[in-house]
Amino acid sequence: MDSVVPQEVTAELTQILSNLVLGDNQIRSNAENAVNERLAQTPELYLLALAQFATAADTEVMRSFSLVLLRRLLFRPSPQHSSNSVATTLYDHLSAQTLATLERLLLQSVTHEPVPVVRRKTADTVSDVANHAMRNGRPWHALQTEIFKLVHSSDPIGREIAYRVFTSSPNIILDLQVETVLGTLQRGLEDRESIDVRLAALGAAVEYLSNCDEHQQAQSLSLMYPILNTLPSVPHNQIAKFLSTLTPLTTCPDFFAPHLPALLSFVPTLLLPSADPGPTPTISKPYPTEGTFSFDFPPAGAGKAKDEPRDEEGEEIRKAALEFMVSLSESKPSMVKRVDGWISVVIKGCLEGMGELEEDSTPLWLEADPSDDPTDDTYPQEYEQALDRIACACGGETVLPSAFQQIPAMLASHDWRQRHAGLMAIAAMAEGTSQVMQRELGTVVDLVTPRFEDSHPRVRYAACQCIGQLCTDLEEVIQAGYHQQIFAALIPTLEAPEARVHSHASAALINFCEGSGSSIIILYLDAIVERLLKLLNPPVDSGKQPKRYVQEQVITSLAMVADVSEKGFAKHYPAIMPLLLSVLQNAKGSEYHKLRLKAMECAGLVAIAVGRDMFREDSRKLCELLMQIQNSPIEPDDTLLSSYLIASWAKICQALGPEFEPYLPVVMPPLLRAASAKADVSVIDEEDERFESDAWTTIKLEGQSVGIKSAVLEEKCQALEMLLVYVSTLGGSFAPYLTQSFELVLPALRFYFHVGVQETAALLMPRLLLCGKNSGTLTNEMVSATFSQLVNCIATERDINFLSSLYKCFTGCMNVIGGAANIPPQIHDGIMEATRRQLQSMADKRKKRSEEARGPGSEDKKELLMWSEEVEDYALDEIATMLKGFGETHELLIAASSVRDLGVFLNGGIDDGA
Repeated sequence: MDSVVPQEVTAELTQILSNLVLGDNQIRSNAENAVNERLAQTPELYLLALAQFATAADTEVMRSFSLVLLRRLLFRPSPQHSSNSVATTLYDHLSAQTLATLERLLLQSVTHEPVPVVRRKTADTVSDVANHAMRNGRPWHALQTEIFKLVHSSDPIGREIAYRVFTSSPNIILDLQVETVLGTLQRGLEDRESIDVRLAALGAAVEYLSNCDEHQQAQSLSLMYPILNTLPSVPHNQIAKFLSTLTPLTTCPDFFAPHLPALLSFVPTLLLPSADPGPTPTISKPYPTEGTFSFDFPPAGAGKAKDEPRDEEGEEIRKAALEFMVSLSESKPSMVKRVDGWISVVIKGCLEGMGELEEDSTPLWLEADPSDDPTDDTYPQEYEQALDRIACACGGETVLPSAFQQIPAMLASHDWRQRHAGLMAIAAMAEGTSQVMQRELGTVVDLVTPRFEDSHPRVRYAACQCIGQLCTDLEEVIQAGYHQQIFAALIPTLEAPEARVHSHASAALINFCEGSGSSIIILYLDAIVERLLKLLNPPVDSGKQPKRYVQEQVITSLAMVADVSEKGFAKHYPAIMPLLLSVLQNAKGSEYHKLRLKAMECAGLVAIAVGRDMFREDSRKLCELLMQIQNSPIEPDDTLLSSYLIASWAKICQALGPEFEPYLPVVMPPLLRAASAKADVSVIDEEDERFESDAWTTIKLEGQSVGIKSAVLEEKCQALEMLLVYVSTLGGSFAPYLTQSFELVLPALRFYFHVGVQETAALLMPRLLLCGKNSGTLTNEMVSATFSQLVNCIATERDINFLSSLYKCFTGCMNVIGGAANIPPQIHDGIMEATRRQLQSMADKRKKRSEEARGPGSEDKKELLMWSEEVEDYALDEIATMLKGFGETHELLIAASSVRDLGVFLNGGIDDGA
């Protein structure tokens, strides 16, 4: 192929790329700068040079590297338009001639590249270009022609590449005749020569069925036979890949409905290798004709004894089989419930997997800090998570009977791992089965509490975990009915000899307290605090040195106990507050950083619990210590200190009330800075692993996936929540900061990146107006801006939860200014028009929901439909409240009532028990 760029550009690019792959950081950095400079000056020339390099470079490493780099450069944000649209990329601004040349070069590579690994990278790049071309309204017809030629290639790599492109860019085949597509996909699924071709064809078939319309799906049901017959036709070591490729199709569960009995006779042999699959339903045929579906039994490698160690390959197969069954169960619970044995197989697989802890890991586990436990990597968490998912999907009526056929025996087993698994299983199922578990809660508690005296520390740890989770998922019910049994087991465990155990018992206290009132906690307060203090500060003659993570946990538990017990905690104040002040004053090293943060938090909650009269004497010293910490240099990677300081100051404000006013000049500047934070937004690069971490929140914006730094969003939300504390607590005394706060809060109503920011802003607006009114600093401009923004938000809001908050905010602000009589005419007209539109939208949704509730598959949608209606009813309540402010007989009240009457579940339309 003739060169499409000058020779000197090719030579320069060759040198730059060679430097990019070197290990020397300085050389690589210079090369990156060179790439950016060339792209800024002549982007089209260097992108074409890079594409040409991908076809002409001497080594496969350089061709492969250039393809990866080309994808990143083509689809990263365009510097020309980054300020205007996050969806703009360099590709979007290439000329038609450059695009044509680029496509020609990539077609050359995808059809002629000799090295399979490079060719696969070409397929990835080609697919991305095809997808962007389709999005921009210029389909790549030449690609479609060439890829269909590859389907019939004598070279298996060529056939594999064709199906890989179909998988990554299904639009290439979505608009073709269904018969043509099915024949093409079946050809690959039944490829006799290459497993890789069959796997790639499976991926393509899954993508096609997942993306085609309902009419195409109805015509494609026969494709499920060759799809499912790929499973028994592959070697055992390939089954996990095939199952993982098939699993995304479970989002279209109806495709699997006719095949569930056959799947149940095959997949369990992978999940439970010792299981007897029963008689083979049909005679096995490696390449069955259309309309038959059969499996070989047992598959190669199955039938290992239960206690034999399984290799990594076998474990991957088990996990793939479990993921497939759980995903299908989540997609359509009612379908799998009708298949006898499906749920019990999943549960048995989960319980068996959970019981396979490493026997010799306990000494390492006992010595480890929970935040850095090396045994975490060996814990069978996939099985525990799967049990949680199946319980949430299928509910207690289905899951609990099957699970409790096995759990009592597990808890009585001589093997500690089985006892551990049984307890962790109860904890995992609690959320999804809570309503049904309540009926037998006494039996469950009787099963769990004896295990607090188990001979093995990890079983006692699991008992703490189980009770803690039950206290969360059956909140208030278990605390009210079983507190005596729970504390009879939990309080002695605070004196367990193992740090991991007594620390987790302390953590379980928090779960109990979150669903309990002071009247219960007071009964056990002395015994709890006595033991927590011993863990925090052991007697000198005990010779024990507490582990730091235990002290951190204990301080957190004390904070929660103080918060719940309120004034009853006063008797323990003299023993605890000096300890907390000592930590803040003396624990200076970086290793005590988290301990100091926990002490801040605890001191604030203790202060609120005991009240300002008892706290007043220590308040000055605590505030001085916090000011010292706030004014000290902060480590660059310290993401927690600012958050804890902001929260601690607000707690002290709640405790001191009006007496906190002198500290406002100290706390408000950093708080306002945090509240004014802008969203840190980046377009997502699929190959950038940063976006897979919890540090980033992913959302869709203007058709593009973007990542937003989670810490920035959470800190902004927290800062607004603390503003709410200050203005609510101090009232008119907050007036010096009213204008700044108002200017931050008003636009936050439209901060679409974080609903918590919007919700808090809606709570703040009436408080800020009231502060201005009481202090005489409220201006007409503030009032006008507030109501104008609220009307605009209500008119465009699509989130029904936030719509409720907006109407409540509007009503609150209206009350502050003296009622509807003081609402300007244009605001009145605007809110009424916006309300009419919202009511019409809700009416349309309810009519559609009524059809869904009576249509096929309604059983699986019932809970979601009921929830949607309940949320709408809250919004209708707030709308009605607002309208009554304009008159008890306002005309729109009748419209709101009519919308409520359209309810399917909550207003008599369909019996909730149906």
